Amino acid sequence: MKQIFYFVFFALLAACSGNQQPSPEKQITVETAAGNFSRAAEIIDSLIGYGALSAEKKEALRYTLDSLERVTLDFNRSREEVINSIQEHHRFTPTEEQLHRWETSGALEYRLIDGEKRYFRNAAANLFRVDSLARNLSQALPDTAGRQLKKLLDSHLTQLIPTEIKGKYLLPKVIMQVKYSLHIYPGFAKEGETFRVWLPYPRQDIRRQTIVELIRSMPPRYILSEDRTGHTSLYMEKTMFRKMGAFFQVEYAFTSQGEWFDLSQVDIQPYQTHTEEYRKYTSERIPHIRFSEKIKTLTDSITKDAATPIEILKVIYRYITANYPWASALEYSTIADIPAYVIENGKGDCGQVTLLLITMLRYKGIPARWQSGWMTHPGAVNLHDWAEVYFEGVGWVPVDVSFGRGEPLDNKAGREFYLSGIDSYRLTVNSDISDAFFPEKRFPRSETVDFQRGEAESETWNLYFNQWDYKMEVTYP
Repeated sequence: MKQIFYFVFFALLAACSGNQQPSPEKQITVETAAGNFSRAAEIIDSLIGYGALSAEKKEALRYTLDSLERVTLDFNRSREEVINSIQEHHRFTPTEEQLHRWETSGALEYRLIDGEKRYFRNAAANLFRVDSLARNLSQALPDTAGRQLKKLLDSHLTQLIPTEIKGKYLLPKVIMQVKYSLHIYPGFAKEGETFRVWLPYPRQDIRRQTIVELIRSMPPRYILSEDRTGHTSLYMEKTMFRKMGAFFQVEYAFTSQGEWFDLSQVDIQPYQTHTEEYRKYTSERIPHIRFSEKIKTLTDSITKDAATPIEILKVIYRYITANYPWASALEYSTIADIPAYVIENGKGDCGQVTLLLITMLRYKGIPARWQSGWMTHPGAVNLHDWAEVYFEGVGWVPVDVSFGRGEPLDNKAGREFYLSGIDSYRLTVNSDISDAFFPEKRFPRSETVDFQRGEAESETWNLYFNQWDYKMEVTYP
């Protein structure tokens, strides 16, 4: 599988650099680091036109160029737009001194691109999620959607059903029907060219997700990946006519049932460290599950008094929920090491903190793995990521560190319900990160880690998120 990032592509150019000083890869690295994206793009364009380069190196260069555009799309707000957003949503005007302080602290995220200060597309909203002084200044209206979700969880999470397994409880089942659409905008392919798309589809190898039924698709011809890889998808093709773009849709139904493990009741056995599964889920997975010195030092410091796997999970979970507030994320394909980014920036979205949790646990010898898809709570349908942690003698236990943050919940375990449980309002699509697709994707992915929005490509290149849109509609029959 091609798992490509622009920051490692430059090594592929060395063969054509000869004795020139500086080499092309060095020039691209220097110009990119300096924020001179246009100059870096000019160098890349000139190299792509160099006839002696192999097809592989030209594709690498194309993705390097593509990656510069991805960063530019993420940092697409001007200072004026940031101020206007603060005025509109938080009802005050920040001073220059405040803006400077927030920029210096990293709370207001920006990059210099071609000599201009460009802010992250959600920089204004994130500021009030990560900076307490900014929150104190905010006069935003109450979060009614958040209150509705809390009310739902307060009711749902109290309906625990005991099982024959000591310490394990189930939640009521929820039947859901999904209509998922992907629309490719006109103008991104030639007449008669074929689009290829992969739409998210429910996994059937997850014990909490059953009775998956495909209702219809448009176009009617499709290929189901059937859990062959870590990303479960429905694949379709369509030819573009009259420059109209293309529309794809799938409808399906499934049943989801949450569960909770009372960790004070379960009997944990010593790990069977010789097994293939144990080795797999306690190993590094470069670049985003990496036992760096920073990870080792931080993890050792917060777990120094934890003696058992359950105690280690608890202190890591509590540390992450207390220290890394939720914030809208940069596109994962533009981040070199996601857990390192969380630590350095003091914030993270659901997938980012989940990768930090998994990395810390694996480093301590506790098997942990990725799961993701969508949260499907009425009125709060969105992309979402979580984890599973393995305890010998118990099995895989769901852990949602992102849902562990926020106002206390009115159930037996409070927010720590999500330390060892998950609710029934979930659509699970992925059981791994950065895996292959079936059928295989020809060109580099838009999302190099996760798979929730879908993927699309033409006959000549990948179609990035700004070239199509998606819509998830969930009903509860």
